[in-house]
Amino acid sequence: MGIFSGLKNLGLGNMEGLNLFEEPKKEESRSKPAPVAPPKPQEKDLIYDRSFVCPVCDSSFTAKIMKTSKARMLGSDQDLRARYENIDAAKYEVVMCPVCAYAALIRYFTNVTSAQAKLIKEKISQTVHLTAYDEETYSYEQAMERYKLALVNAVVKRAKTSEKAYICLRNAWLLRGYGESLREKENPDTKLIEDLEKQENEFLENAYRGFTEARQSEMFPICGMNTITIDYLLSVLAIRFKEYDVATKLLSTVITSSGANARIKDKAREMKEQILREQSRK
Repeated sequence: MGIFSGLKNLGLGNMEGLNLFEEPKKEESRSKPAPVAPPKPQEKDLIYDRSFVCPVCDSSFTAKIMKTSKARMLGSDQDLRARYENIDAAKYEVVMCPVCAYAALIRYFTNVTSAQAKLIKEKISQTVHLTAYDEETYSYEQAMERYKLALVNAVVKRAKTSEKAYICLRNAWLLRGYGESLREKENPDTKLIEDLEKQENEFLENAYRGFTEARQSEMFPICGMNTITIDYLLSVLAIRFKEYDVATKLLSTVITSSGANARIKDKAREMKEQILREQSRK
């Protein structure tokens, strides 16, 4: 017996089997497409053209700069080189005027006195032959050319030792990135890779020499780095060039510093262990 039994007596017998409440409609099973991952940004998507006014010749121009807010950092090398996904930041650190060839790391570009501008015009602008390029991104060859100009400008304008050391450090990072990109190819040019490694070593040696001198003669911060960061960087470079006594002393300073955070202290301890391992292999 159902709740509608007896409807037959009312001439509605065909309705005795009605359901009081409607069954919810079942949605047709549809195969949902798999979620599509958003496309990874390419190098050209991670840079933009920034406007500059040259402090030497007053020309207006644009240079390609990395969008730091969009680039995804993957980690860093022992010597503080930051690694990003799909872009080498070192390629976009030098700003160069395409008119007079004044070039510098972006943090130093506007810091030019009238005396320095005169030296650059006399010794660089009058004789330089610039390569014209208008690609979407800077190639490693183009970036290397820009670094060369930044370094020669620094020498000509008699820049601080720290600025020249910083150019050398970042140039070394650029060369390392270039070598890494070549190794990813199917048939890498081993001779070119070896040459890049030699150049990287030379630039790091000059960075080590320059920062060592700057630490003793310049006021902190140096290139935006405090004492702890400079000491840590110098210890990394000292280990590279087998100056273990210097490295050990600098690392001890970092470890015992009240201003150093736990992360850099842990790195310093790891490097002390690295020194012991390298010395034990002698």
